[in-house]
Amino acid sequence: MMFMNAQRPGLIKDAYIYGSDSIILDLEDAVAENQKDAARFSLYHALKNIDYGKTEVIVRINGLDTPHWKEDIRCVVAGGADGIRIAKCESAEDVRKVEAEVLKAEREFGIEEGRTLLMAALESPKGIMNAYEILMASPRMFGCAISGGDFRKSMHVQIERDGIEMMAARGNMLMAARAAGLQCFDTMWPNIDDIEGFQAEVRQNRKMGFDGKSVVSPKQIQYVHDTFAPTPKEIAYAEKLCRSFNEQADAGVGVYTVDGKMVDIPFFEDARRVIELAKACGVYHGDL
Repeated sequence: MMFMNAQRPGLIKDAYIYGSDSIILDLEDAVAENQKDAARFSLYHALKNIDYGKTEVIVRINGLDTPHWKEDIRCVVAGGADGIRIAKCESAEDVRKVEAEVLKAEREFGIEEGRTLLMAALESPKGIMNAYEILMASPRMFGCAISGGDFRKSMHVQIERDGIEMMAARGNMLMAARAAGLQCFDTMWPNIDDIEGFQAEVRQNRKMGFDGKSVVSPKQIQYVHDTFAPTPKEIAYAEKLCRSFNEQADAGVGVYTVDGKMVDIPFFEDARRVIELAKACGVYHGDL
């Protein structure tokens, strides 16, 4: 997910060419207080006139404690964005407030009801503690992401190269997302010039189980793609599991061994996920 200032037509007009899976057009922190109307104007016309192809378009609206968020939602829905990122989300009630305004806007502009999806940006200890309830608050929810800058500020800590300052929050959010059956994304790495630090954090994200990473520069995208895509070794093992499971199931066997490891149905389910992910990443060319 690549963040872009919704007020900068020169940036957002061809954002899809960089290859991110999703772009976040930002109406919140990236836009000065006296430029909110201008940013919405720019955003609306971008959404109506630019073909972003297969790139998902999400808009980060202003916080619910501001006078801007309702008009942001009208602009996003009327323009036809794929979804809304709820800034500084702290409760299920926050989600329901946004959901109600989205539905109102869909009806106002003749948009298919339910088309506009939601995701939550968790930026405070309260948001992290309420992550599961937030994710379960609406059928429109597709996932959540942690916002490192605001979260670190609320915890009175600074960014660390090993990520220790956010480890507990990341773990709690991940478990909530998995319990809800939704996606989970990590925060952006703010120092664009610190390539090693960025790459180390992306690798850690993958090991922890995140579904993706927020980025702020096109030059960060390919490394995220490469890191999160299944490796040839993982794909080969997943293929072996899938084929062996079909053979063993036909023979009435539920638990067996593959490469010396005991496997059963949960292993097969994970193998299918790896294959599907590899297909989505464009790195699978098999016949499963």
